Amino acid sequence: MGKIKTKLVKRTGELLIEKGIGFTESFEKNKRILGRTMPSKKIRNQIAGYLSRIKKREKLNKVKIPAK
Repeated sequence: MGKIKTKLVKRTGELLIEKGIGFTESFEKNKRILGRTMPSKKIRNQIAGYLSRIKKREKLNKVKIPAK
């Protein structure tokens, strides 16, 4: 079983995506994009992981939809 993400992590991740920041599927790249703007390393890493998971899901959903 995976760990449950807090509301803070989810809310912040969704706000950052809405701002149009170019996040990717890579945890390391997302971590660098967030950089030193986050209050702590732990929160930065949680948000970067959540964002990479969202991007992977978006990619899978785009691929799975059959073209008509």
